[in-house]
Amino acid sequence: MSDIAVLGAGMHPWGKWGRSFVEYGRAAARTALADAGLGWPDVDSVVGADTVRCGYPGYVAGATFAQALGWQGARVTSVYAACASGAQAVSTARAQILAGLADVVLVVGADAAPKGFFAPAGGERPDDPDWLRFRVLGATNPAYFALYARRRMALYGDTVDDFAQVKVKNAAAGALNPLARYRKAVSSEDVASSPVVADPLRLLDICATSDGGAALVLSSMEFARRHGHPDPVRVRAVSTVTPTYPKAVLDLPDIATDSATAVSPSPYSFRASIARAAYEEAGIGPEDLSLAEVYDLSTALELEWYEDIGLCGPGEGAKLVREGVTALGGRVPVNTSGGLGSFGEAVPAQAIAQVCELTWQLRGTAGSRQVPGARVGMTANQGLFGHGSAVVAVR
Repeated sequence: MSDIAVLGAGMHPWGKWGRSFVEYGRAAARTALADAGLGWPDVDSVVGADTVRCGYPGYVAGATFAQALGWQGARVTSVYAACASGAQAVSTARAQILAGLADVVLVVGADAAPKGFFAPAGGERPDDPDWLRFRVLGATNPAYFALYARRRMALYGDTVDDFAQVKVKNAAAGALNPLARYRKAVSSEDVASSPVVADPLRLLDICATSDGGAALVLSSMEFARRHGHPDPVRVRAVSTVTPTYPKAVLDLPDIATDSATAVSPSPYSFRASIARAAYEEAGIGPEDLSLAEVYDLSTALELEWYEDIGLCGPGEGAKLVREGVTALGGRVPVNTSGGLGSFGEAVPAQAIAQVCELTWQLRGTAGSRQVPGARVGMTANQGLFGHGSAVVAVR
């Protein structure tokens, strides 16, 4: 059995606070430790999810958080995988625990994001695909999201109202979450009247950038049982797979499609392969899910994730929203936290925050957004440059 225990979960509220990301991570870590009933000296290892925007400490996030909490000799690791950094951090912590290198690992990520949509890194960087997609293609994040939305409209007949209903659903959940940045219900009319950013997507279709932090205290199952946690939430699988060539659909900033050798196309898209690997490792299928947290960078991309994680077939995502399947009270609620539409992006923290939400739901402590009887949850997102990210948690 490769399960590890989630003993504690903690977050610093998302927003625009104007302070150091270290402060957000330290607050989230302390909350997670208190939730676990452990002290900082009990931690054997710290795995920090890096931010690369916030000056020198961002490049050594694991040690930065350990120093902020007070040096106590714990081993330290730092990981960077863009939006998948949190899942990579969980994967690293899990490997350390299963290898017997640590009994208790603190996973923490935090960010202080710039105002507005993300821009390319500074300077002339012709060897950087991310810089090239901004400067050569003009493909800002919203433009890329809009291309995906247009593709869905052309292939499947999705409408702007279908996209708007995703925002309505997530805003309703976010309004119930005290940690969310945006806690106001919206209507489809509100979405339709918000400014166009990249046609067909409007401002309320696209997630913001935010400050925030999230942390988890993970342990071996033996440690959990010895310390009063006989039936904890457990991480059962972590998927961090990469894409395969050839690729029929561009996945910016990786604008290549063909491999250097002749190979048959994979039957699965990159995002579908992320979920598939997690299901195989966990020994479950999409029919077993009680809920999911997916990466709603835009409302249209959330619909794509429904299909990628197997909740429905290709082109059927909008139908699930129309029928209320993925709303609170539906058959498989998706983004019960409110999603990125309610939180915004705090990049190194967000995959960790997704696991926090699963933890609270599987414990039955999510309050007014609780999914009754939740037993199995999945997170799914994608990091820049082909970083897969999915975590399966069970109770």
